[in-house]
Amino acid sequence: MFDSMARRVVFRAEFFKEGDLYVGLVPELDVSSFGESLDEAKVSLKEAVEAFLEECEAMGTLEEVLHE
Repeated sequence: MFDSMARRVVFRAEFFKEGDLYVGLVPELDVSSFGESLDEAKVSLKEAVEAFLEECEAMGTLEEVLHE
């Protein structure tokens, strides 16, 4: 989830284990992250998506990214 000025973005996340790490991926945004546990991977992916969307908003490309 991403909240910015009352905007909420819902995204699909996929998780899988790669070696000793859990990897999280949001295919529609091409954002991924990882953690040593599934819970860590979920938190890490949420932070990565929030950072990505905040950067898009700062660059003025958020609407374009969300429409793609």
